[in-house]
Amino acid sequence: MAAAAAPRGWQWGEARALDRAVRLLQRLEEQCGDPRLTSSPPSLRDLLPRTTQLLREVAQARRPAGRDGPEDPGGARDFLVVYLANLVAKSKQVAALLPPPGRRSASDELFREGSTLRRQLAKLALIFSHMLTELSALFPGGKYCGHTYQLTKAPAHAFWRKHCGARCVLPWAEFEPLLCTCHPVEPGSIALALRSTIDLTCSGHVSIFEFDIFTRLFQPWPTLLENWKLLAVNHPGYMAFLTYDEVRARLQACREKPGSYIFRPSCTRLGQWAIGYVNSDGSILQTIPLNKPLLTALLEGQKEGLYLYPDGKNHNPDLTELCQVEPHRRIQVSEQSESQTCPFCRTEIKGREVVSIHQFQERPAEEARAAAEALAYSSDQEVGEEELGQVTPSPPPLPPRLDLFPDSPRSKGQLKVAFPRLRAPLTLPRIRTVASAPWEITSRPQAREGATGNS
Repeated sequence: MAAAAAPRGWQWGEARALDRAVRLLQRLEEQCGDPRLTSSPPSLRDLLPRTTQLLREVAQARRPAGRDGPEDPGGARDFLVVYLANLVAKSKQVAALLPPPGRRSASDELFREGSTLRRQLAKLALIFSHMLTELSALFPGGKYCGHTYQLTKAPAHAFWRKHCGARCVLPWAEFEPLLCTCHPVEPGSIALALRSTIDLTCSGHVSIFEFDIFTRLFQPWPTLLENWKLLAVNHPGYMAFLTYDEVRARLQACREKPGSYIFRPSCTRLGQWAIGYVNSDGSILQTIPLNKPLLTALLEGQKEGLYLYPDGKNHNPDLTELCQVEPHRRIQVSEQSESQTCPFCRTEIKGREVVSIHQFQERPAEEARAAAEALAYSSDQEVGEEELGQVTPSPPPLPPRLDLFPDSPRSKGQLKVAFPRLRAPLTLPRIRTVASAPWEITSRPQAREGATGNS
């Protein structure tokens, strides 16, 4: 009888905790009545109802889980215990800064530039944004997937699964010695700084999602902590827990010094960096470098005269010692004909287009020169797309589907590749000559985006 009652007790306890969290967020949303709170992302008036809705979906999906008995350590139940306790604590901190229910206007000090109250509220809003993104990643649609979560960087994924197994969360005190097996951490202030960087939600724990974000920010893996020390500990341009508006405010003092810059983790695209800088005309711009480590982006910006003075200071640290080119990743895919999932990433395929890639052949010098000129012309036409407003967090880009068809008399010497079908028809330019490439096929996207909007 006691064994049968235990799962029911766990189920009721978890359901009550989720219900309390929902009601607490609803009361907190009522306190956010001042229109001045509808600033750029992250906005509490936007985050609170979205978090409430997702918690309802989690509660709905978790109701049958209580009948299955105990779960493995570090699974969905343990994560929710940590998450909900942290959510309640952070909600109480926000409630203490906002006007009590029934009073619409908050203290003017809360909205004064540079005030302590405003800085505290901005940091808490960032934490709420991180917590919502984390919950969305581990409970998409309310359903738990932490045991199958795929870290972006393969070495980081191998490390987590080897040392943490199927767990999605564990205390920092347990995680730190595990990390030291690959990347030794100096005790004392360095270890405390590392914890504050990895623990995005300030819960005292490390989730697989937080570790994924950390390893994406401070890639590559072989020099992970060296990169972190150089960029986050010693670099004067690094700013933690800063919003888009706060970056603009901080760079206002450097308007007369073009080339001044600071960088921060993007709050709307976790795992990517946002760099704010003073342009040659004195304007303040912010950009998100895509598909490259921050070290590479800063070095390229330095050569272009964009990132010269970190936080307005004359000394720009030398980053070349840690800048290295990661080797191309080789993948193997199996033959697949009728399955509706990609043989590499296992995601659903919506449609397919078949194209042929011909084997490389030598061509006359005149034809090769014409092809090079055509490619150079097309590259000059590409313009970085400006990004304005809030960006919905999205997972890393997936590689295209590669379908290897068996040889046939008509396809000998060719490799057929199936790409996802575009939703709307696009007109493609007609190219007279095409530059050939060796047979090695890579899946690295080459998109580059400059963002001047809220990020």
